[in-house]
Amino acid sequence: MKTTTGFSLLASAALALVSCAGTQSQQSGMSFFVTSAGSGKGADLGGLAGADRHCQSLAEGAGAGGRSWHAYLSAAASGGQPAVNARDRIGRGPWRNAKGVVVASSVEQLHGANKLTKETALNEKGEIVNGRGDKPNMHDMLTGSTRDGRAIAGSGDSTCSNWTTSSVGAAMLGHHDRQGVRDDDESKSWNSSHLSRASKDGAPGCSQVALQGTGGNGLFYCFAAN
Repeated sequence: MKTTTGFSLLASAALALVSCAGTQSQQSGMSFFVTSAGSGKGADLGGLAGADRHCQSLAEGAGAGGRSWHAYLSAAASGGQPAVNARDRIGRGPWRNAKGVVVASSVEQLHGANKLTKETALNEKGEIVNGRGDKPNMHDMLTGSTRDGRAIAGSGDSTCSNWTTSSVGAAMLGHHDRQGVRDDDESKSWNSSHLSRASKDGAPGCSQVALQGTGGNGLFYCFAAN
């Protein structure tokens, strides 16, 4: 009886190791994910560099740190520096989620007929991110971008001071689940749906509270640039 029990335990341990190895193997080929957590400071990500470090750290924790990870974020021209387009920061593709599914094969497809849905826009752990209808809804993704992945022209803030503030301002958001309150192009946009706004209680538009109030959590997209 003891021998049989021992064999069963060994077999269970072996299966667990195989399963873990399989998951790590899939994630080592991952080249796209939604962050499982934001900075905790709303849209203050420490700028583009801080957002990139966050992507890299999450990827490393998931066994995919052998790539150079960049956040899908645009930035406005500032301090003599030109505007930065999110589409120019992420490499050429193709991009696969943690399950190995190709969500886009090129920059052009990503900004056209891509395969991003709630079921494919997974976090780095291979988990589905809450969307519209879930509690809490977290489908608003920070992007600061137009639908074609470029910085938004004009004098209005759409990047929360280039991702350096959790106070007054606004950030352009996309819906990772391609759903909104209306059945229109804006609601279905993964990268340019609507701006963040101050909460009814007066929390500023770049704060964690305000982002959560409109259906977000300060999450964003990460892409392997190599």
